Amino acid sequence: MTPLSEAERFARLRLARTDRVGPVAFSQLLQRYGSAKRALDALPDLIRNRGRTGYAIPAPDAVEAELEAGARIGAQLILWSEAAYPEALAAVDPPPPLLWTLGDPTLMQRSCMAIVGARIASAGGQRIARGLAQQLGESGHVVVSGLARGVDAAAHLGALDTGTVAVLGGGVDNIYPSDNADLYRQIAERGCIVSESPVGARAQARDFPRRNRIISGLSRGVVVVEAEIRSGSLITARLAAEQGRDVFAVPGSPLDPRSKGPNELLRQGAILCEGIEDIERAFASLRTLREPSADSPFDPGQPDQIDDALLDRVEALLSPTPIARDELARAARLSIAETAAALLELHLAGRATLLPGGLAAS
Repeated sequence: MTPLSEAERFARLRLARTDRVGPVAFSQLLQRYGSAKRALDALPDLIRNRGRTGYAIPAPDAVEAELEAGARIGAQLILWSEAAYPEALAAVDPPPPLLWTLGDPTLMQRSCMAIVGARIASAGGQRIARGLAQQLGESGHVVVSGLARGVDAAAHLGALDTGTVAVLGGGVDNIYPSDNADLYRQIAERGCIVSESPVGARAQARDFPRRNRIISGLSRGVVVVEAEIRSGSLITARLAAEQGRDVFAVPGSPLDPRSKGPNELLRQGAILCEGIEDIERAFASLRTLREPSADSPFDPGQPDQIDDALLDRVEALLSPTPIARDELARAARLSIAETAAALLELHLAGRATLLPGGLAAS
């Protein structure tokens, strides 16, 4: 991978913090303009031409402040395409543009396994999570989880001696929940704390799906230990399946509502996990993760100019139900490049939503 200049690193952080520029739009903008600096230069006219107002590109001072806040606490900023960026996460479509880390980021380059589950976990569930994490660590895996109460905390504790990564919804300095403060400090010293959010940011509800996507993206597989049907743990399991990772579930009593999530995953085809032997057996025939490109994860460049008629044609075909970009291109009788460019402009104008996996919706 070609090292990024300091100017491009700064521009990428600024672009990633721009209004409505999530991982999908970020990748599309780099694809279209070739660099974050050129994308930032083009954005004001692009947005103004589509009639959108109140569009916020952060001032350079705000980006400098974020970098200074990271430096004050000893955090490291890792941008996509840099050598320190975890290889497994780079294979996600699209990868998060950046990561802030505290501790040892090389842990993310090793074979990782995620363990997630109920915050209000039973004593038995916590014992299973801690024991499984310890076994995975002794077998050479790094354990990834979300530093939540219950199963997450138990998994981190089981892997402290062998390597664990905690992915946060807020900034890497946002200890949440506060009663895990001691565990947070131990992971920062002996493992790695990771977040996509700015340093100093407090976790909001909207941040946890992004956190869950990183947990699954870093990992070869995800083990769910106790989770109710409507829970973040099952969202993580779904994201793992979408990313081509294996999903494991620890079965439980049908009388315990915390077992409904894992039991439902088993009905849907998850791998039964009663111990590390089940994981190692699955890994013996594990699918190879999609290799990240050596230089860019993005498709060939998009056209520079998209007229209003083409935008209207693509927008008319969108609905609240996500549709694949290639299917939309066929329906609109456009090339993939034209469709991608139109979707990007519609998204930036607030008229469409870009989703991971090449999907879009109104």
